[in-house]
Amino acid sequence: MAKASWTSIGVVIALGLSLIHPMGAVAKTAAAPAFDDELEQGYVEVPIESIQQFVQIYGLVKDNYVAERSDEALFQQAIKGLVGGLDRYSRYLSPQEYKQLVQYTEGDLASVDFSLEFDSRLQQWLIRGLKPDSDSSKLGLKNGISVFKVDDQELRKLNHAQVNELLSGAIGSTISLQLKANSTPINLVRTKKVETDIQAQLLNNQVLVLKVRVFQQDTANEIQQLIEEHQSSRLKAVLIDLRNNPGGLLSAAVESADLFLNQGVIVSTQSRSEGDQQFQALPSLEFQNLKVGILINDRSASAAEVFTAALKEHGRAWVIGEKSYGKGVVQKLFPLSNGAALQMTVSHYYTPSGRMIEGVGIAPNQVYPMPHELKDESYVEHVAEILINRR
Repeated sequence: MAKASWTSIGVVIALGLSLIHPMGAVAKTAAAPAFDDELEQGYVEVPIESIQQFVQIYGLVKDNYVAERSDEALFQQAIKGLVGGLDRYSRYLSPQEYKQLVQYTEGDLASVDFSLEFDSRLQQWLIRGLKPDSDSSKLGLKNGISVFKVDDQELRKLNHAQVNELLSGAIGSTISLQLKANSTPINLVRTKKVETDIQAQLLNNQVLVLKVRVFQQDTANEIQQLIEEHQSSRLKAVLIDLRNNPGGLLSAAVESADLFLNQGVIVSTQSRSEGDQQFQALPSLEFQNLKVGILINDRSASAAEVFTAALKEHGRAWVIGEKSYGKGVVQKLFPLSNGAALQMTVSHYYTPSGRMIEGVGIAPNQVYPMPHELKDESYVEHVAEILINRR
């Protein structure tokens, strides 16, 4: 078992979807309130001039816009604008969207409801396996349609594994598809679960590579068991591959980092409304003499960045690859009386040295992006060699 024991209390966002926020018993400064069954009612003073301006604009839109809009549609649009304009993560969820979101399992990884296959004759990536009654079909997508970009990444020079990685992400998170160079992006929701077991491979140089696709409830225990299983084989180092890891549970990232640390801050959060918190490592000598490396890229995010920053700043791991994504926010769900909800940023993550992760990311100790001409297995082997040859 991992050293730290954590419990789930509030509902937050750790990687782009609603997750149970893990508030642990390990040296935290202030506890956040539990998830509310109903939105706390309160009265907020709003300047009368602002209300008057809103009513004036509302009337102008209602009377003069080229297409007629109902009052309900206009108010929904106004609410979405208010919340969506705060940052790139906060949003208003309709009752249906909220119902779907709370059904998702913590930390699950998902993909879209179709696959992309490369047509060598057309030299394009085409949609395949799309069912007529699927969500993507309802948005106008069809089998055989070519896709130009996924999340602003052009597919033309990518291999099959790289394209699949782009399609996968946190369950309930959104993905942007651009069919042509100048076409309007289409936003989809990842709802198809993907298997997320940790992939372990012992290389010939006695480096154990652990591919962690997302941080889930049992991730720390799995990492511990896999290392213990291979320790009899004269293990020289462990390389934790977090490329394309969108995050997951904060508690899992903290527990996983705690395996390799015996003291010090792992991560802290700062919040205007919920107070500040601090998570610290517990004393332990397990794995303390084991050389550790972390491999990241520009799609390593959130909980993956928390784990990476903790081990890097404590000098416990050598980080290789590319600068990470830079998502370091805690979000909370605020349910509304009509069945809808607000998904809103309430806190920021900070590294052990006090650096903000949001919008900044984690820089590797050694920049080494994957060359286009190199196969993934060869790239990982090169990274493993860098790790064991480093003094």
